[in-house]
Amino acid sequence: MGLLLLLTYTFVSSYVLLGTEVDAQRSFTIRRISLSIEPSTNVTRGTDVTVRCKAIISSSGSEPLSREYTVYKGSKTVYTKNSSTSEDLLYPLPEARATNSGKYMCKIKMGDKEMKSEVEKLTVTGLSKPVLHLDKGVVTEGEKIVATCTAPGETGSMFFYFYDGYKLIHEKFDNSNQLQYNFSISSVGIHSIHCLYIVFIMPDTAKSERSNTVTVSVKELAITPVMEIHPPSNIFEGDQLNISCTVRNSHSSFERINLYLSQGTHLLSSGNTEVNRRLTAEANRPGDFECRLETGNIEKVVNQTVSVTELFSAPIVTMSPAEIFQKDNMTLTCKSERYAFERLTGSELTYSLEPPQTPLTQTSPGVFSGKALQYEFNYTCVAEAKGIRKHSETLTVRPKVSVSTPEISLIGSAVQGESFKILCQSHTGSLPINYTLLKNGKVEDTFIVRRPFEQAYFTIMVTSPDEIGSYTCEAKNRHREGQYSKRLHGTVIVPLNNLNVVVNPNNSRVYEGQELLLLCGVKGTPPITFKWHHNGNKLKTNTSNVSFMSYHIESLTKDDSGTYQCEASNQANRVLRSEMITIEVYMAVWKQALIWGIALLVVIVLVVVCVLYFKSKRENVAKAAVSVWSERPPEAENFVHMLPAANDEVSSVVSSEADVEYTEVVHSQPVDPAKAPLRKGTDTVYSELKNSPQGAADHRDHGSVEYAEFNGEQPEYNHFSPEVNNYQDLPVPVD
Repeated sequence: MGLLLLLTYTFVSSYVLLGTEVDAQRSFTIRRISLSIEPSTNVTRGTDVTVRCKAIISSSGSEPLSREYTVYKGSKTVYTKNSSTSEDLLYPLPEARATNSGKYMCKIKMGDKEMKSEVEKLTVTGLSKPVLHLDKGVVTEGEKIVATCTAPGETGSMFFYFYDGYKLIHEKFDNSNQLQYNFSISSVGIHSIHCLYIVFIMPDTAKSERSNTVTVSVKELAITPVMEIHPPSNIFEGDQLNISCTVRNSHSSFERINLYLSQGTHLLSSGNTEVNRRLTAEANRPGDFECRLETGNIEKVVNQTVSVTELFSAPIVTMSPAEIFQKDNMTLTCKSERYAFERLTGSELTYSLEPPQTPLTQTSPGVFSGKALQYEFNYTCVAEAKGIRKHSETLTVRPKVSVSTPEISLIGSAVQGESFKILCQSHTGSLPINYTLLKNGKVEDTFIVRRPFEQAYFTIMVTSPDEIGSYTCEAKNRHREGQYSKRLHGTVIVPLNNLNVVVNPNNSRVYEGQELLLLCGVKGTPPITFKWHHNGNKLKTNTSNVSFMSYHIESLTKDDSGTYQCEASNQANRVLRSEMITIEVYMAVWKQALIWGIALLVVIVLVVVCVLYFKSKRENVAKAAVSVWSERPPEAENFVHMLPAANDEVSSVVSSEADVEYTEVVHSQPVDPAKAPLRKGTDTVYSELKNSPQGAADHRDHGSVEYAEFNGEQPEYNHFSPEVNNYQDLPVPVD
């Protein structure tokens, strides 16, 4: 038998390995894989659902290849199967439930190839109706009840909810389709209990319908708390109250009993079977009392309200006068407006002030007098009778401070003819303070300072510096007498006017080397700033406490010529400018005399040089006269006729070379343009005059030469022959 099993195993293994080897050698491709949900993607609860996974594969052989199918719900694997057939993979969901709802996907894997289908969503609607069961239908207060809620045929994660009527009494999560809950009911009466559940279908939820309703009858527990108050009525403040809290119908079958006695939110006392408390009735404390019984989970409460009549009202404290100043007499009155005549007489009600160290003394019941302190103080009145003390609201007395003597002062600069501000201020004094501006005792303006750091400013204008001393101010707070300041003192700035400039020397001509003084004067309040300008450029700036300023030049030069201007300003911020002063600096007299002297000397030197020059020329002419004039060539005669000074005297000269007379003639004549070019300047022209052999009387001083000097343009004779135009051979003129 063992041998047979071994042979069978060997045969099967060989077949599988052979099949695997054959699959590995065959070629194939996964063409498509699809997933479908049958009969529909939307079904009702209890429907048989099938998830079908279909693959289309192409291979080289006729035998189907082995493959592995995996079905996913969301990201979770819900089914896996290996198959060697080409049949579709079927994943059954019999009697589908809501928990089967979700997104499904199929994957196929063959060798090293795999493919996934598209996602399909299945929705299963409808949940089974939950079933509620209670172990008891009639119970007493606090008795335990066991409730079981079941979701038939449902699976998955669920939340169960239990209701008493519409009131949710319990909720809990569980992974099963059934939940058990133990509870008790403390209120007497008929109660209707039901349940429901919610199934989690990620990411959604599905809610079931309500279960069947089970009725529970709760009977009252015989044990009850009892509270008694003495006296029960007509209670006044100060009366003693006796309060007790006990248990009725108590027996050993009950669990531990606890009693609590409270007044309002204040717990007065606690115990097991009986609680007692004694206290004094007060009208200002709540009159609501409570006796509470607790045993297990049962609570029973009884309440009672006590009305307490006020013995006397809380006192009210008032001050007279309503407004006081430091160290003034003051009175505080402390009274209770109401009190119970049937229980209390006026003499039984006493008053006092707190704190005890108050400086006021009691002059009559509820009346306290004294002087006000120099600082604020809190007073409280206390009314007391039959052990009852009542306090008034705190009265804060703030004594006012009398205003101090005010000070009046300028704000900024005071300029004559312009508005400026003055300040009236008292360093101490309670607000509000009335400030009044007075001029020569007459009211000019009023300002009320109502807030801290506020100041009284007044705007005034004066027409003369002396007018500022006529102002004073008064400070007053409430009914107190006013305090007066001293007179206003301050400097009134007079704007500048009447700007004049004086020049020394004041003549119209100044010369180099002279001293120049410019004096600028103005009327107005110093300090005054003077600025000098020369040709528009600033020269000098000075601030002076006097009304004038000078500009001094010790020795003038030509550079000092030009225009001068003075500019003046003071704290009134008004700038005055003078007219332009023109200064022309002439050359120094000694320079002029020196120039003229040098010029005259040059002239004299030139004259001497010319005289000496002409003397030397004259001597040379005398020496050469015999040779030069022995014969007169025809050209010379023509030259004589060409001279501008062609007069009868020259033309009648006898041609005798023994006696020659030269005359220097100075003419200024126009030149014939047809003749030789002219020569500019002063030329000396020599005219030859021959004495007649007879020694005619027309020509005296034989043997002398006369020079005629022509000024202006004269003809040049350079075009003639050298013999005629060479003046070096002429005789030297004789004076």
